Amino acid sequence: MWISFNQLPDTARVWVYQSARPLTDAEVAAIETDLQPAVDGWAAHGTPLLGSAQLLNNRFLIVAVDEGHHLPSGCSIDSSVRWVREIGQTLNTDFFDRSAAFVTADGSIETVALPQIKTAVVEGRLTPDTTVFNNLVATKAELRNNWQIKAADSWLKRYFKNVAV
Repeated sequence: MWISFNQLPDTARVWVYQSARPLTDAEVAAIETDLQPAVDGWAAHGTPLLGSAQLLNNRFLIVAVDEGHHLPSGCSIDSSVRWVREIGQTLNTDFFDRSAAFVTADGSIETVALPQIKTAVVEGRLTPDTTVFNNLVATKAELRNNWQIKAADSWLKRYFKNVAV
């Protein structure tokens, strides 16, 4: 059952999917149109789930469920992953991109593939104070409070230990 993302409790479980490229406004609108019916039909062992989805920054697809209403099952989580994969295939983007995403000095969002992180640090594009996206947040409250954090406070901190300032 679809509910507005804003109406979900802070304890709602979230999954963050990052597009490999920025999405156009038209693509965002198309995704939003496709997601509501999918969430409306989302169920765990025949019991409807209370959920929502939203796109942030034309880059991040957030899927959420109110576990206080009913817990999702492994199969229902798999079905949501399938929606995301199908949307990505339709739009020719990968929502399972594991690159590091960060906010650049001009306010845009850049991604750096894992093998290029050291280079981005040495070049100064990625610093301890750079805002990065922590896509491992698990709840709506964590999304709001801990999704955008300093690189020094993230898993990227290990890349700054041996960098001369």
